[in-house]
Amino acid sequence: MAARPPKKTDPSSAQFTEMSIPPVGALGTTGRYLVLFREGTPDAAAKALHNSAGLRVTRFGDMSAAALDAPDGDGVMFDEIGVAVVDSDPDQLRQLGMAAADTTNDILAVEPERVMYAIGAIPGAEYFAGYRDGVNALVERAIGNRQPGAAMAAAGFNPFDESAATWGLQSTNTLTSLSSGKGIRVAVLDTGFDLTHPDFAGRNVTTRSFIAGEVAQDGHGHGTHCIGTACGPRVPGSLPRYGIAYEAEIFAGKVLSNAGSGADRGILAGINWAIAQKCVVISMSLGAPTQPGEAFSPVYEAVARRALQRGSLIVAAAGNESHRPFLTSPVGRPANCPSILAVAAIDPNLTVATFSCGQINGIGGEVNIAAPGVAVRSSWPQPVRYNTISGTSMATPHVAGIAALHAQANPNARGQALWNLVTANVSALSLPASDVGTGLALAP
Repeated sequence: MAARPPKKTDPSSAQFTEMSIPPVGALGTTGRYLVLFREGTPDAAAKALHNSAGLRVTRFGDMSAAALDAPDGDGVMFDEIGVAVVDSDPDQLRQLGMAAADTTNDILAVEPERVMYAIGAIPGAEYFAGYRDGVNALVERAIGNRQPGAAMAAAGFNPFDESAATWGLQSTNTLTSLSSGKGIRVAVLDTGFDLTHPDFAGRNVTTRSFIAGEVAQDGHGHGTHCIGTACGPRVPGSLPRYGIAYEAEIFAGKVLSNAGSGADRGILAGINWAIAQKCVVISMSLGAPTQPGEAFSPVYEAVARRALQRGSLIVAAAGNESHRPFLTSPVGRPANCPSILAVAAIDPNLTVATFSCGQINGIGGEVNIAAPGVAVRSSWPQPVRYNTISGTSMATPHVAGIAALHAQANPNARGQALWNLVTANVSALSLPASDVGTGLALAP
């Protein structure tokens, strides 16, 4: 099946208006702003910020998490991706808007900084997930649906024998792959990683925290679970096997707190770091809900496009806000960017998960590919060691690990070429592309 390349849009064409900027304290915003610059102009960009709005930024470099949260100056600039996060008063914000509207300026776009979450950790999600599954089970019983869905999978129905390997690895042909991810750097930007987990003893793991006051050690669990799926061992301490790219080099960036949330500045810092570290795959099981008709972020779209040009593929979770069959919600931020590979979740019966978001919005908002995301077993911080959970968060690291296998098998496939390879090597599903993209991701 032919791959669908991401739609290309020009972030410099984004219109800035005061009406488009939520007030300080608006739901999901921090009061800071993201400023996108012309690519490859960090010195000119810093000068443009100062000349247009009197703002002084600190270059990211080896800045600590605490300094990232409270930089010396009005904000911080990330040279690798061409973005700054700044504090600005209303007059400075107006000046930035005028600069972005000037096509000769190095400032291309301005948007509010937002807060994002480990997918599934959004406040209230647990209540609605339980309500949704209960309703779906009642509907299946009432209409006599003989095709088991996600509710049945969550209740324990699973046609796969998981005594040796998880259903996710079996369904994606991982067990028969000749690739291991060796030599491929995979960054997982999440809640960190349990560095004491015995299944990862002796592995090459690089960590960095971008959350002030918190080390990279995972105090939540979400990050350890995602890293386990993408890069877990071939032979874990306790079966079944759950990891895909078992010889990949792990880069664990803590961009979400132990409470499961984080602002754009930490996430952008993580992307900047991963690109600088030459990570071939960047996995992000995080995001925030979007509304029907809501446009994608021009800043994240530009960052993702620049990452592709640098040889880094960003893979992100489509979101868990749907309540199928009653409601399909649009792909969340930032997975709704055309240059970010958006991953939907399927259940063990290879049907779309009831919570998985779909393509509702037009330009941007596509689902690009699908992967196992219901009842997924993987690593968890000690003393628990293993846990089985569901979400598009769990589907995303399946694709990230598979992308690492393809990258090893195809040394020249990086960035857009790796995107094309991953989305072309799929198993077709009898489901709309708006729900599952090109199909179920397959290992080489």
